[in-house]
Amino acid sequence: VKFNNCAGNKGVRYETNSLDFKVRADGTVYAAHHVQMPSKQLILVVTAWDPQTLGRWEAIVRFLVAEKSQHNGHKPKGRKQVPGELVQQQSDTLLPWRQHQSANGLRRQKRDWVIPPINVPENSRGPFPQQLVRIRSDKDKEIHIRYSITGVGADQPPMEVFSIDPVSGRMYVTRPMDREERASYHLRAHAVDMNGNKVENPIDLYIYVIDMNDNRPEFINQVYNGSVDEGSKPGTYVMTVTANDADDSTTANGMVRYRIVTQTPQSPSQNMFTINSETGDIVTVAAGLDREKVQQYIVIVQATDMEGNLNYGLSNTATAIITVTDVNDNPPEFTTSTYSGEVPENRVEVVVANLTVMDRDQPHSPNWNAIYRIISGDPSGHFTIRTDPVTNEGMVTVVKAVDYEMNRAFMLTVMVSNQAPLASGIQMSFQSTAGVTISVTDVNEAPYFPTNHKLIRLEEGVPTGTVLTTFSAVDPDRFMQQAVRYSKLSDPANWLNINATNGQITTAAVLDRESDYIKNNVYEATFLAADNGIPPASGTGTLQIYLIDINDNAPELLPKEAQICEKPNLNVINITAADADIDPNVGPFVFELPSVPSAVRKNWTITRLNGDYAQLSLRIMYLEAGVYDVPIIVTDSGNPPLYNTSVIKVKVCPCDENGDCTTVGAVAAAGLGTGAIIAILICIIILLTMVLLFVVWMKRREKERHTKQLLIDPEDDVRDNILKYDEEGGGEEDQDYDLSQLQQPETMDHVLNKTPGVRRVDERPIGAEPQYPIRPVIPHPGDIGDFINEGLRAADNDPTAPPYDSLLVFDYEGSGSTAGSVSSLNSSSSGDQDYDYLNDWGPRFKKLADMYGGGEED
Repeated sequence: VKFNNCAGNKGVRYETNSLDFKVRADGTVYAAHHVQMPSKQLILVVTAWDPQTLGRWEAIVRFLVAEKSQHNGHKPKGRKQVPGELVQQQSDTLLPWRQHQSANGLRRQKRDWVIPPINVPENSRGPFPQQLVRIRSDKDKEIHIRYSITGVGADQPPMEVFSIDPVSGRMYVTRPMDREERASYHLRAHAVDMNGNKVENPIDLYIYVIDMNDNRPEFINQVYNGSVDEGSKPGTYVMTVTANDADDSTTANGMVRYRIVTQTPQSPSQNMFTINSETGDIVTVAAGLDREKVQQYIVIVQATDMEGNLNYGLSNTATAIITVTDVNDNPPEFTTSTYSGEVPENRVEVVVANLTVMDRDQPHSPNWNAIYRIISGDPSGHFTIRTDPVTNEGMVTVVKAVDYEMNRAFMLTVMVSNQAPLASGIQMSFQSTAGVTISVTDVNEAPYFPTNHKLIRLEEGVPTGTVLTTFSAVDPDRFMQQAVRYSKLSDPANWLNINATNGQITTAAVLDRESDYIKNNVYEATFLAADNGIPPASGTGTLQIYLIDINDNAPELLPKEAQICEKPNLNVINITAADADIDPNVGPFVFELPSVPSAVRKNWTITRLNGDYAQLSLRIMYLEAGVYDVPIIVTDSGNPPLYNTSVIKVKVCPCDENGDCTTVGAVAAAGLGTGAIIAILICIIILLTMVLLFVVWMKRREKERHTKQLLIDPEDDVRDNILKYDEEGGGEEDQDYDLSQLQQPETMDHVLNKTPGVRRVDERPIGAEPQYPIRPVIPHPGDIGDFINEGLRAADNDPTAPPYDSLLVFDYEGSGSTAGSVSSLNSSSSGDQDYDYLNDWGPRFKKLADMYGGGEED
């Protein structure tokens, strides 16, 4: 195997992944020992690695194994002895560093030995340490040499598995080996002098642990589950069991073989299955698998190494559970050949019979689920069979009502099958069909009208008592002698009567096509027919009467009122006729004016536009304004024709140039004269004048009320302003207050000009309030606080206060006030003034008396 790296292959070592082949330092691959090739080709992986850089390179080598030569036993002539063929000397001393002399004996060339692997059996009993080999250099006669070994097992974990005598070079193993723990060791032997200088190049030592059969086969699972269809042929695959042996699989120690130990149950044969001794495949070996007899087999499988040798091999067992799966090899069978049931007539969704079957296949599986079908006896499809999913029974159900008078009994033939088809070779059983007898019981059925929604045609206006038709019902109970009675169920206009015995219908009133009970010329009534059965039954029928129109309604004129100008040829009145009848008893209509009174034809004329419309206009040049009743005769085209005289109220009024009736003219047309119109206008003017005077008086009175001065002079008001309201509350019932008194008057002069102090403002100020400087956020002085609190108490105890809340205003006279000096309040007299009279003014002046009186204090 050629290899080249950039460093010139210095110190590169070679390894293979096989213990049978090695690679020399020059890349030559050789067999380490006698090898038996099992196949025609061999693949090796050769690894080149550099101990210094720890680099690794791999190559795949493929060998083709040739046939053995006929002269395989003869040594070819001229074959050179390969150094790898040298074996250890009889004294187990290895001379890995051997001196070779050249042929002329003048030069000496050194070449290293290639040491064959050292085999150590595992689980050795010792004694330990046990010598493996002795390594010696031919220079040990010249100088003192020290030997050492390095590698895994020596100076690398696991430590001190191997040791070497540094003087003699004897290498030992210090404890038993376990191949399953480590199968080989790669060591290096070193030879140095007493100074530690390298005497020889390091030599590779390969130590292989020889396997011993010390591990039993172990199954991957202790319990294996498999299945096989019942009725399977011999050789059918069931499952595979696998056991692994930790021993060397290339030797008999790790070669596992399988066998079946026991089979439970042993039915129908004690050898129903077999196992491939090498692969562990379990297959059927006998016929007769029947789930209905044996549903499960338990097979004990044994795995033995040493290629199955029971005398030397180690064994282990596992359990294989083989389930026999169901196939549809049992057709369903009825438990009896005949079934019977009973059903009332005219009933549906009724179960009349339950069909029971037996099926030995797996319950609640497609091989067991039953499907029923009726194969004869029900051509009209009155019955169906549904399967109960729990019991697998067939429920014969009525899906189409049966009639006792038509069929008194049914003879059905039913068949049952499975949801899954039968297995190959299985035939349907003769017990898979059965007969079902169903008897029908008679019940009292309601009478019915053969021609329901019966329609008859006749002219309207037939006289009372006229026989229209016979509306009779039929009782379906032919085998019961029952009488049918008739009655009205719905007759909106109460126009009809019905004979209770025979169903003859006569008129009880005149039928009018123009009635509100008629829809699309049809009158509808409902009748009831009841028998006397037990229990009684009844049915309904609808009679529709189509009324043919006769000319029994005279035409009417529209509109009833109209308006026209007093002069002709300006406008006309369009009129039309309406008739409650229908064609041909309606238009075309004839419009004409009567001859009496004569003034009608003298003043008016009528012109026909078409069959339904005409125009009415003045005949004379001028007609005085007013309201006139104009009679018009209108005649329809019926046979015989009918006519009617309709009166139209026509308002004649003066019109403007556009032909529109003026306002004065409209009034005049209403029948009022000129004097009446003037009087009405004068009244309107007088009324407007009175309203204007009243508005002016109210505004003046409001202004006087705002300018009215207070009763008390503001100069005499020191702190409070007492306003007197002559109102007395009425308790809880007096809630209708005049809120206007809470409003601020328009002028605030009498309030704003008052001496600063506490004043009551019972209206919201609309004038500008005096602006004061912003007070600092500090507690009020004690005298001001007391002043305010006393003022509040006085206001609460004031008996003259109004029955509603009012606003108390306190004028603060602190620093920065915009109010003038109050020094004028000091008396100009040099003498003291007596204020004791303030005590006589009541509680409102008590504070002033205390401040200025002070007679007792002195």
